[in-house]
Amino acid sequence: MKKVLIIGASGFIGNALYKELNSYFDTYGTYRTDNTFYEKNQKFFQYDMELEDISILLDNLKPTIIVSAIRGNFNSQIDAHYRIISWLQRNKARLIFMSSANVFDTFSNYPSYEHDKTLSESVFGKFKIKIENALMRLPTEKYVIARVPMIFGANTPRVQEIKTLYDLKASIEVFPNVIINATSISKLTQQLHYIINRDKKGIFHLGSTDLIYHLDLITEICDMLELEDPIFKQVFDSNNDRYLAVLPKDNKLPKNLQITTKQVIDSVIIK
Repeated sequence: MKKVLIIGASGFIGNALYKELNSYFDTYGTYRTDNTFYEKNQKFFQYDMELEDISILLDNLKPTIIVSAIRGNFNSQIDAHYRIISWLQRNKARLIFMSSANVFDTFSNYPSYEHDKTLSESVFGKFKIKIENALMRLPTEKYVIARVPMIFGANTPRVQEIKTLYDLKASIEVFPNVIINATSISKLTQQLHYIINRDKKGIFHLGSTDLIYHLDLITEICDMLELEDPIFKQVFDSNNDRYLAVLPKDNKLPKNLQITTKQVIDSVIIK
């Protein structure tokens, strides 16, 4: 049985993934802040990347799959990932790195595919690229880079933020000429489950198969949530349409693991 360690299993993506994988694999996770629930759970380890060396946990646990879903200080994350990469070179294991569509946020004229050159203007995008580049120096079977667009779903941070801003009668920021794709947290965890189960390797773009304007997506999500007359703050960061979308060309998943923007919008309501 595969032994999976999710670094950042107390966070939004990490926790959803832990729940998805726990019944199928020998699954472990890390958390940072003191938490009695996690302390009692034998499958969770407290880990603070700013104070501790991840290699010690890896040596003790010897996972075959490491999923990096950690958040926090960028420099500490980079250091932790360099240590993981060094450990991977000495051990038979693979890293699934949760990356972002933002590694392409400089390119604006078309959607981005797996092997397109990365280039970012944002601090966040540059940080993700740095870890991606370090991973790509490893043999391909040692890593999966999972580039993910905006994530929605019933209790996700983005949907909670929309509801909170609406309740406060505050404006919801939208980008009318940015063309994106998106995903739901439930579909993302299913896709990662498949990638782990089938020993997939390389780069995956895990967004919806079709594209939508950011303004239209948020408007339709507000409609689905039955929020009447939300206040939108329209942000124009360029005069022309701009793409921030990750589409697959080489590593396509089976049809049942693909998602459309309509399914993303539907996912914000608990059925």
